[in-house]
Amino acid sequence: MYDSDKRKLLSLLSHGAIFLSTTLIAIGIPIGILFISDDPVVKENAKEAINFHFNVWFYGAIIAILTFITFGLLGFILVPIGFVVHWILTVVALVRVLEKPDEPFRYPFIFRLL
Repeated sequence: MYDSDKRKLLSLLSHGAIFLSTTLIAIGIPIGILFISDDPVVKENAKEAINFHFNVWFYGAIIAILTFITFGLLGFILVPIGFVVHWILTVVALVRVLEKPDEPFRYPFIFRLL
């Protein structure tokens, strides 16, 4: 079977890479794990983390556009909400991977490209 500790570590790295989301290198971590790992649960977690990166960037672009259009007024509301949701979902993913390492975590309310 698959090594449980290795599964946890690689899944945690995949989901935790979003904390580096301001850098484009952050998405490289789950992409690398997706191609290197042969564990199906780790692969699913890496795909989900990649999808979450795309969603964070997509919604961040929408927030940036709305902030620009409203001369910064909506930015005071939307930016903090975006960060809180982003961080909470990531922490939930990390906790869930530790609690149930044999199940891939699925983020709620995101678009999945992979």
